[in-house]
Amino acid sequence: MKDHRAGFISIVGKPNVGKSTLMNQLVGEKLSIITSKAQTTRHRIMGIVNGETPEFDFQMVYSDTPGIIKPVYELHKSMMEFVHGSIEDGDVILFVTDIYEKYDEEDVIERLKNATSPIILIINKIDLAKPEDIEEKIQHWKAVFQPTEILTLSALQGEGVPQLMDRILHYLPVHPPYFPKDELTDKPERFFAAEMIREKIFLNYKKEVPYSCEVVITAFKESDDLIRISSEIYVERSTQRAILLGHKGERIKKVGIEAREEMEKFFGKKVFLEQYIKVEPDWRQQKIKLQGFGY
Repeated sequence: MKDHRAGFISIVGKPNVGKSTLMNQLVGEKLSIITSKAQTTRHRIMGIVNGETPEFDFQMVYSDTPGIIKPVYELHKSMMEFVHGSIEDGDVILFVTDIYEKYDEEDVIERLKNATSPIILIINKIDLAKPEDIEEKIQHWKAVFQPTEILTLSALQGEGVPQLMDRILHYLPVHPPYFPKDELTDKPERFFAAEMIREKIFLNYKKEVPYSCEVVITAFKESDDLIRISSEIYVERSTQRAILLGHKGERIKKVGIEAREEMEKFFGKKVFLEQYIKVEPDWRQQKIKLQGFGY
């Protein structure tokens, strides 16, 4: 029998460096929501990839994590706990930076100082850079951090991603699979339904409103040809509720249409979606409320 390798690969870095785009490329499915806004990812999302080489079979368990920030709200503290846990149990750590970062990743480096696993530093978005800029970044990181190795890639274009997977396999420990071979993620369907609504809110609204929203799926009923989903969208102030609704409810209706279309592609079935907006003052600061939301 061939050996089997399995391990947890943790993707960490500052907000907006392309961690979620990279995760989706590595897994081959859209599991993490992607927008141009920072702090879009709030949870630790696992994506599972199974495969084989001539020498061994393998299971890679990727973890997309929130961007590392200095916490302002209790919500942020919970998000950083996801990051901490991911670094602690990662067999391989992918530290993602990008060609535009202004050398201010000290808080990321601080969290990685005590890591004992191999750290692959990834310079992302090289499709937008000149060769001399890429070389300058490589030399900078060699001087200030000294990771196990440095790779450059474009997560958006998929350039360099196969080479990264080869390097991850090199570090993957011999171990039986952690999850059944037919599983794609550790998250339930309700989670992804909520994330799709939240993504459309990020794409359709500006400023503080998306950051003040949390989505909860209150019902998920599936039949042979239809999924009925009820959702609650929590905001912190009545003025935010009014903005979400828009004139005669037109803005939230647009969010619902876009989210439903995304769900139908993801689940492969027709979806009937209901949305209700509720005001929960300062929910980002309430520990008990955050626990109820899964933080």
